Amino acid sequence: MAFLGILMLDTRFPRPLGDIGNPATFEQMQIPVRYRTVQGANPQKVVRGSAALALQPFVAAALDLVEQGASMLSTSCGFLARYQRELQAAVPVPVISSSLLWLSSPELSGERCAVLTIDAQALDAHQLAGVGADSATPVGGVAPGCEFQRRLLGNEPTMDLRQAGQDVVAGALALVKTHPEVTTLVLECTNMPPYARAVAAATGRRVEHIVSLLEKRWRAAA
Repeated sequence: MAFLGILMLDTRFPRPLGDIGNPATFEQMQIPVRYRTVQGANPQKVVRGSAALALQPFVAAALDLVEQGASMLSTSCGFLARYQRELQAAVPVPVISSSLLWLSSPELSGERCAVLTIDAQALDAHQLAGVGADSATPVGGVAPGCEFQRRLLGNEPTMDLRQAGQDVVAGALALVKTHPEVTTLVLECTNMPPYARAVAAATGRRVEHIVSLLEKRWRAAA
C-alpha cells in the first residue's frame, strides 16, 4: 500500500496531536504514514546552521522511503523549503518539503498571506525562493527565547504545551497587528499545527500549515 513518507529531524521534544511527527495526526485523516529519521539533523543545524550539510542524508532517506513504497514525501522542518527543488529532483514522487509551498499555490492566489515561523531572524529569502514564493511576503515569529522556541530549537524532552500554544498565538497576534491587511497565515513550523485553531480564533484569519497542505495534496492525488 502506498503511504506518505516523512523525513524527520533527529529530535526528542514532545509531539502532540496535530504535529507532523505524531502518527495519530494522520491516522485520524486515514492517511497511511511512515517515518524515517535523519540522524544528526537536529533543529539548530537545520534552522540556524548550515542546512547544506544535512541535505545529502535527507536525499538518502527520501530514496529509502520511495523504495519502501512512499508515493509522496514531506519533511518535519519548514526551513527545508530552501531545498525543495533539490529534494524533488532526487526522487520520482511528489515532495512537499514545507508548508511554505502554500504561498505559491493556486488556492491562495487571491489571499494576502503572511508567514508565522519559529525564528523570524533565521527565515530569509532563501526559504521563500526555494518554493517560488514572493520575497516580500510578511514574516513574523514567536518571541525569541519563549517556551515554544527554546524547547524545540534546544531539542529538549519536555515542553509546557499550554505555554507553547500561548506563544504561538501571541506571535500570530503580533504579526497581524503589524500587517492588518493579511488574510491568511501560513504556519512555517511543523510543530505549530496543534495550535492552528487557537490562532484562527484569536486572529480571525484563515490559517494553513503543513498538515492541511499534505491532506489536500494527498486527497488530490488519490
